[in-house]
Amino acid sequence: MKLHKVLFKGKKKGYVFTKNITFDEVRAVFFPRGFHEKYKYLGSVPWNEDAEVFRAMEALVLYMDSKAKPWWCPRWVLRFLHLFGNDNSIVRVRNVTLANLSKKLTKGYMIVDYKTKWTDYDLRISILGNEDMWFLTNAIEREFYARGLRESKKE
Repeated sequence: MKLHKVLFKGKKKGYVFTKNITFDEVRAVFFPRGFHEKYKYLGSVPWNEDAEVFRAMEALVLYMDSKAKPWWCPRWVLRFLHLFGNDNSIVRVRNVTLANLSKKLTKGYMIVDYKTKWTDYDLRISILGNEDMWFLTNAIEREFYARGLRESKKE
């Protein structure tokens, strides 16, 4: 059952548009279904749990969550701030105060983008994080490429 009832209308100010916030998005803040909705506040989190990219990045997302989430702050607060501060986007800002609070609570850690380039096994991950996260990201990219290259040579 899809609930697309608009609870908060988006606004237009010059070239800037904010999106309509639906009931389903508010539901995901308090009652997330699955991995993607639970960790959406970290940015571009893999959503297809059956995909090979998801299995490769799951450890990175969990590690970033453990470092980004303050011990005293419930995860739903971070999802709420991400929805109402950033429109669940990594580039849009709906409310500057809430967006800045979200960034301060999570120390600015975020997965900016992930994609496969040229071949299905050339994974590129872009993050905002500390040196340990960068090291883990590079290790994931190298292993993903090496495994894909080995499998392609078998064929």
